[in-house]
Amino acid sequence: MSQDYNNPAFKKLLQKLQEESWQLELLISGFAIFGLFTAYEPISNSMDEAKNTEQIYKFFISLIAQISCAILIFNLLLHVLLRGLWIGALGLRYVSGDIDYDELKYSQKFTRYLKKKVGSFDRYIATLENYCSIIFAISFLLIFYVLALTFTIVTIALIGNYIIDSDWLPGWVSKGIGIPLMLFICLGMLFTFIDFMTLGFLKKKKWLSKIYFPVYWLFSFITLSFLYRPLIYNFLDHKFGRRLSMILVPFYILILMLSSFYHQNSNYINANLSSGAIVANNKNYEDQLMLNNQFTGDVTIPSKVINESYLQVFMVYQEDIEDRIFSFNPGLKPKKDIRGLQNDMISFEFNDHSKQDSLRQAYLKTFNFIYSIRIDSTKYDSDFILSQNFKNELGFETYVNIDSLQKGRHLLKIVRKRIRKKDTTYWAIEQIPFWYFKD
Repeated sequence: MSQDYNNPAFKKLLQKLQEESWQLELLISGFAIFGLFTAYEPISNSMDEAKNTEQIYKFFISLIAQISCAILIFNLLLHVLLRGLWIGALGLRYVSGDIDYDELKYSQKFTRYLKKKVGSFDRYIATLENYCSIIFAISFLLIFYVLALTFTIVTIALIGNYIIDSDWLPGWVSKGIGIPLMLFICLGMLFTFIDFMTLGFLKKKKWLSKIYFPVYWLFSFITLSFLYRPLIYNFLDHKFGRRLSMILVPFYILILMLSSFYHQNSNYINANLSSGAIVANNKNYEDQLMLNNQFTGDVTIPSKVINESYLQVFMVYQEDIEDRIFSFNPGLKPKKDIRGLQNDMISFEFNDHSKQDSLRQAYLKTFNFIYSIRIDSTKYDSDFILSQNFKNELGFETYVNIDSLQKGRHLLKIVRKRIRKKDTTYWAIEQIPFWYFKD
């Protein structure tokens, strides 16, 4: 039946389904809203965690998921609100029928105006029905738009990383093919966006359509538009759908702008200041992190108040740390950098464990050469080793003997060496205040 779409019986079935589709719309919207609100916070936490640990792939996926959730939540809530209004209007029509302007006994001027502007109550119900159906359909279409933008950006990134900056391709191939391909994709993305915003202007002009067609054909695969193209053209061939599509884009931009506003309490202080000589941010203290379930900072110590004769210092691992180690010890840089997205099913190597252990020791030795600890202005001996903190985050841990410190407030500094114009300089990357009161 579904294959013979011209069959009158099939068209009759579709007519019946679309007349009763509002029930399925409400059911799907209700379950979807509940699930989206439940998933939004874990997705947001995953994005913050990925940002904190500099996991670019996880951050990118979480960001796309969060944007999709936000779009669906807003659209489906709007759909439920309008559909509820539509059901209320149907109930009211059952009780009182159409609007009787003569019964209102308004002046002739107002009666003519209201008949023209308000019109029939049935027209109002039909308009609400159109809004509800289109908003429900466009909610999921917008997710495809987000994915289309995502896949386009991913394509540009893949060309840049694996063709233009490739180490295994000859230079004439990586540059001769990669750069023209990158220009074609970037220009194609611009043309596709212009065609999208102008509702198909590039397809209407004869000579422009011939130039644009190869771009359109390629981007139909990059953006997966062949999966949802019938929905798009069904919107565009309807005046009401075109009008609503053009209204929603600036409306979303306005919502995004409004959501970016916040109230600033002070000219000088706020809760997001990094720890320093006069600031103690909770993200640098493990007891506060456990209490408030926050994400860790780059460096943590157990508490603001230290009662022991030693101080535990933990530094979260980040990829740029390894880059710095390679700059100070080029011999540690492998021929093939395996950092990034990997797959356990296709990535399997036999490693010489004794060689790996010696390389790790050299790795840590270089790390300890680059990073050092100072309390106030005094340098302390430190011997960082690989470890995990209370959140199972990978990093570097050491314990510093502070038995000789005087009671009171002190400032922990994590200092690293850096090379600038062949000169080695020192830079305090983290400063954490603490109070020492030995029991």
